[in-house]
Amino acid sequence: MTDSEITPQREQVLPIIAIIGRPNVGKSTLFNRLIGKRKAITDSMPGVTRDPIPEKWLLGNHPVRLIDSGGIKMDQQGLDFQVTQKSLGLLKTADVIILLMDCMEVTAEDQMLVQTLRPYSDKVVLVVNKVDDPVRSPLVWDFYAFGFPRVVPISSAHGLGIDTLEETLMEMLAFEELEEAPQEETRVRIAVLGKPNTGKSTLTNQLTGMETSLVSEIPGTTRDVIDGSFAYKGTQYTIMDTAGIRRKSKVGEDVEYYSVNRAIASIDDADVILLMIDATTGLVEQDKKIAQLIVRQGKGVILVFNKIDLLKGLGNEMEAIKDRARFLFPVLSFAPIVPISAKKGIDIPKLLDCVWSVWKQLNKRVETAQFNNFLRAWSDAYQPARGGQGHYKIYYGTQVSIAPVRFLFFVNREDGFPQGYVQYLKNCIRRDLGFTQIPIEVNLKERRRNAPDKQL
Repeated sequence: MTDSEITPQREQVLPIIAIIGRPNVGKSTLFNRLIGKRKAITDSMPGVTRDPIPEKWLLGNHPVRLIDSGGIKMDQQGLDFQVTQKSLGLLKTADVIILLMDCMEVTAEDQMLVQTLRPYSDKVVLVVNKVDDPVRSPLVWDFYAFGFPRVVPISSAHGLGIDTLEETLMEMLAFEELEEAPQEETRVRIAVLGKPNTGKSTLTNQLTGMETSLVSEIPGTTRDVIDGSFAYKGTQYTIMDTAGIRRKSKVGEDVEYYSVNRAIASIDDADVILLMIDATTGLVEQDKKIAQLIVRQGKGVILVFNKIDLLKGLGNEMEAIKDRARFLFPVLSFAPIVPISAKKGIDIPKLLDCVWSVWKQLNKRVETAQFNNFLRAWSDAYQPARGGQGHYKIYYGTQVSIAPVRFLFFVNREDGFPQGYVQYLKNCIRRDLGFTQIPIEVNLKERRRNAPDKQL
């Protein structure tokens, strides 16, 4: 892997607004309120957010990068130290810092944060949260004593004061309200899924060239879906690192339950899914369930066997692993298999070339006239079987969508149409039309009886 091929970068050079604060002041609630969706996990348990969570957000129709950070603690042991250091690292890079505090309590951690942020006071807005009713409004005056020039009271849970906060942010960034938002750029979106400790975060960090996600041997370190960006051979990519998906019986706390659901929901947001598998332990039943979810939604999927640097080095070891995958994963018979080492950067370009190939197939469209020329040849080679009411006939077909790729065939009778022939059509589409690496869906529709006969 060379730097000339993979270039870490932001999705665009956007102003960065970072939300900073100690645990449990409502940072994730405010983040979700501003972006208008529940992306960050919110829970009363302190320290739920660990990685900084970025999201493109339109502020007055200006795109900005809003970042929810992990809670900053004074007692920094283990993961708490990593979380705090990553959060404090945002102070230099952010264009605007939202220092979030709780109107009901000022702790030693708050005091420490205030002192840490003094050198950045020109880009700080002190936001006093949980001002839920007029009784709490007088409490806000105490926060002016910290000396920051901008103090805004809000209730992130109830949406109070959000308009004032947005106006303050626009003023700090010298924005004027735009009538329309700029057009979004085209990019390939990748989601990395799999069971815990398969190397999802290591791969994300390798591609983005930075510590986008915390890496730890502790299963379940990643909780939220973490985005990062990079460019490869002139194409822009977004990669989403997700929480490890375990069996339902192994999910022991509410936070992990929400993490797993966020990971599964990331399938919707992605174009291509990298299903990460530990090459040293092989496939598990949970991998098959994830695969079924991916195929059901018509997404591109690549089986990524990670940690090949830890294999014993036997001559046919990797081929045996691939053969076993094909045997255990018949639902993914079309999916490419790419062995890598995320930690050592082995064969990462080969993986990205495969991602690009899959993405192109997902977005390929076949013209209807060309498609029906092929359909005539397929029908001439092999006709559908005869049923109790006579021959089954296919009149014509068309591709109805890309990403997911779906085809529709108009037939004389849908009821009882031979499924073996439907599979034959799928195989022909893959072989002759270049859809070899993606899931395709074939549907039948019974043509109206009074329509003119156009049987192929």
